[in-house]
Amino acid sequence: MTKIQDLRKEYKMAALDLTDVDKEPMKQFQLWFEEALKADVIEPNAMFLATVSKEGKPSGRVVLLKDIAEGGLVFYTNYESRKAKDIAENQFVSLTFFWADLERQVRVEGYIRKVSEQRSTEYYLSRPYESQIGAWASPQSRVVTDKTFLEQSFAKFLDEFSQKAIHKPAHWGGYVVIPTYFEFWQGRPNRMHDRICYELEENNWLIKRLAP
Repeated sequence: MTKIQDLRKEYKMAALDLTDVDKEPMKQFQLWFEEALKADVIEPNAMFLATVSKEGKPSGRVVLLKDIAEGGLVFYTNYESRKAKDIAENQFVSLTFFWADLERQVRVEGYIRKVSEQRSTEYYLSRPYESQIGAWASPQSRVVTDKTFLEQSFAKFLDEFSQKAIHKPAHWGGYVVIPTYFEFWQGRPNRMHDRICYELEENNWLIKRLAP
């Protein structure tokens, strides 16, 4: 059996320097995101969202980036979920993208708020019909008796909305993370990775190199 401590990967696909990056971090992010799309990275919009409760307890999960709008990075969820409770108590969050195929990582820190109701509704109505039903059927993050409960709930709302037009539930919608910090990481040989960060100071982005 291979020891976990012996797992190794040598990163050598690319390099990153201060002269390589755009002056605007969101433009740099979009550039890398497009390159991840072209490389057929699996779920390039998957991002690890970390939140912190008012007690200081962190929690994390993977959510999907669905838009770059309203000044930041947008995702959608249940407003009664654990992440939403944390967000209501602490507006500061972080996001992490890891594109292993490109040996790249992007870290984002910032504050979070709900997107407009109009944007949430427009996105909700663009989703597959079964996903729209799922937003009604699942009491996200709550304890349920068993899988049958969820199946029955889904069937109930499927039947209910077969009789009338479906609409977005009030407990479901989007959030936008407004960045105050970006870090672009490019894997390099000998663990001498390239790290370029952007820090927002008085509405200006300061670009710096970090030690790996």
